Amino acid sequence: MDNGFFELVVHSINHESRQVVSVTLKHPLGHDLPGWEPGAHIDVLLPNGILRQYSLCSHPDETKAWRIAVLKEPQGRGGSAYVHDELMPGTKLQVREARNNFPMHPAERYLFIAGGIGITPILPMVWAATHQGIPWELLYLGRSRTSMAFLNEITALGGRATIHVSQELGPFPLNYLLSELEAGTEVYACGPQKLLDALETASKSWDDASAFHCERFSLEPAEPSAGTSTDSAFTLELADGMEVPVPANSSVLEALEAAGINVPNSCREGICGTCETPVIAGDIDHRDTLLSPQEREEGATMMICVSRCKSPRLVLDL
Repeated sequence: MDNGFFELVVHSINHESRQVVSVTLKHPLGHDLPGWEPGAHIDVLLPNGILRQYSLCSHPDETKAWRIAVLKEPQGRGGSAYVHDELMPGTKLQVREARNNFPMHPAERYLFIAGGIGITPILPMVWAATHQGIPWELLYLGRSRTSMAFLNEITALGGRATIHVSQELGPFPLNYLLSELEAGTEVYACGPQKLLDALETASKSWDDASAFHCERFSLEPAEPSAGTSTDSAFTLELADGMEVPVPANSSVLEALEAAGINVPNSCREGICGTCETPVIAGDIDHRDTLLSPQEREEGATMMICVSRCKSPRLVLDL
């Protein structure tokens, strides 16, 4: 299949909590799967045509199977409902090789913080730190035990893993935890936006704010860049010379779709990287959460689901 997709088959589906199922994928012929690093995700094209991104939550050294976990979201756009209600073992899925927007960096020690379904990219990190003999602690937060996935696997990690259920114990004192942060600790977090915002704010008072790393699964609507009060229309030019008008109230992705041009995409919030597109020319107004300041300055790519153009014309290698 085009765009780097290849075929895997659903080997098994397991209920990990009241609202989370895990899906184990294998090669149809039993071949080894490509290697990946903790924090990586895969793009999955579901049989109903919806493309979604899921973090890998299997052991990184497992070569025959990939595992993902899917939270059923009542307000979602159909992907999680399909996985929970219709996906069956034996179903063939189109997937792309793992990509990593949330990589682990070498550290003297790690503090992992996961909220809810945010445990999925964190769990392989914990296993990797254990394998490497690097000290670590894990804090896993959830409202109720019935909503928290992989509790048995986390309990098996031993005393360095703390499971905090707010319905039983009340809110966790994050300020106390972070005020005791030991030098040389890298903090990796994934979970609800409220949790990540609180952690990001706390990190600004650390000696090394760059020790905080997070991955967001959802995002509030992006605000225009400083100095940009309103969005403006511009012209999009493709590599073959085709021109597509982008209205002020439309994203680049939406304008392309309206013109009958389908580009792989998933989150539509600038947090997954599926729609990252090479830029030939244009003054980009970056609104994603993935590109580094240096990458934004270079302007080689953009996330067309949220980022815009401040100049009259944007030229994409598409």
